[in-house]
Amino acid sequence: MGTVPIYKKQRRKWGQSPITRCAWARNALAVAYHDREWGVPVRSDRRLFEFLILEGAQAGLSWDTILKKRAAYRKAYLGFDPRKVARFDARKKRALLADAGIVRNRLKIDASVANAKAFLEIQKAYGSFARYAWSFVGGKPLVARRRGARAVPARTEISDALSRDLKRRGLRFVGSTIMYAFMQATGMVNDHTTDCFRWRELR
Repeated sequence: MGTVPIYKKQRRKWGQSPITRCAWARNALAVAYHDREWGVPVRSDRRLFEFLILEGAQAGLSWDTILKKRAAYRKAYLGFDPRKVARFDARKKRALLADAGIVRNRLKIDASVANAKAFLEIQKAYGSFARYAWSFVGGKPLVARRRGARAVPARTEISDALSRDLKRRGLRFVGSTIMYAFMQATGMVNDHTTDCFRWRELR
């Protein structure tokens, strides 16, 4: 989730007592993502690659837009297999530009293929991308204790460092704000505020 979440009282299901949930979860798709995925630690390289692609695609757009296109992305990017994406040629890129199911941005599509190649190089160097990425947080989730939405940052020194290193390795659309959203999404940091019901569950 690339935007800083705001929290409010919402009902999980009809008839249950109110709970506190991120206000960006305004529809069924977003609620399911918030309650089941956002902030859950991800150590699968393929899932990490998926979030790397999706967070980069979100740049300048809403996360709701990306969630709605997620199934189409999964199909277009062949299950987010970085080895297959790294082999995408000019013809495949043209097909992606014609695919209304995804974000048809030439720079983002070109970057996704370049990033897949760099992703594979990181895997070779570290044994897995997960080992590389999680090393920036000491191998375990950071547990933030933020009391309100205004305290949730758009970037941190850690996301700055991760962004710089990824750029050095040739990746694009990996600015610090994008990488902090990546960290939030993949559970490298639990950024639900302390009054959100998921903060305690994930802690």
